[in-house]
Amino acid sequence: MKQFVLFAILAFIGVSCGTKVQYTTAIRDEFNLDTEEKLRQVQFYISHTIILNQVNVQSSELTTQNGALVASSNSQSESVIIPAGTRCIFEGFGDAGQILVRFETGDQRYIPFATKNEGASVRRYYLDADWTASGGAKINYGGNVYKVDLTRGMPRQAHLEVVRKKLEKTKRKERIVKGLKV
Repeated sequence: MKQFVLFAILAFIGVSCGTKVQYTTAIRDEFNLDTEEKLRQVQFYISHTIILNQVNVQSSELTTQNGALVASSNSQSESVIIPAGTRCIFEGFGDAGQILVRFETGDQRYIPFATKNEGASVRRYYLDADWTASGGAKINYGGNVYKVDLTRGMPRQAHLEVVRKKLEKTKRKERIVKGLKV
C-alpha cells in the first residue's frame, strides 16, 4: 500500500509539471492555433536573452555673448533586457505574418517573431529583427528604434517556447484472488 501511495504521488508530480518546448509550426498545427483568440490563451516564453540598446546623442555648437565658442553634447541611453525564460503573451499578427508578443504593457511594446523559410517543414519562431541594417541589427520597440546587442545574450537564436503537458488517464483495478475451496 505504501508503494502505491508513493507511486501515486510521483505520478501526480510528473503529470502536473510540463516541459518547455519550442513553439513550432508543427505545434501550431497540432493544437489548431490559427486564430488570435486561441493564441491569446497560450503562455509563451523566450528561449534566450535579448538586449535592446538605444542611444540618443544631441550636440550643438554656439557662441556666447562675449564671443566664446561652446560645444555641448547630451547623450541619453536606454537598455531593455529580456532575460531567457521571461513570460510573454500574444499581441497580434504582423504585416508579414509574424507573431507579435508582448513582454510588458505600453504602447507598441511588442516584439515580432517569424519562421525562417529554409525549407524545413517544422520551423521555429525566431526573433524577427532587421539583421541587415547598417550599424547592426535594429528593431522597433515602444515606438523607438533599438539596436539589438549581439555581443551579450544570443538574440539570433532567440525563439518562442511553450509549456507542454502530457496528460494520460489510466484506470487500473487490481485485486487478489484467493481461490475457491471445496
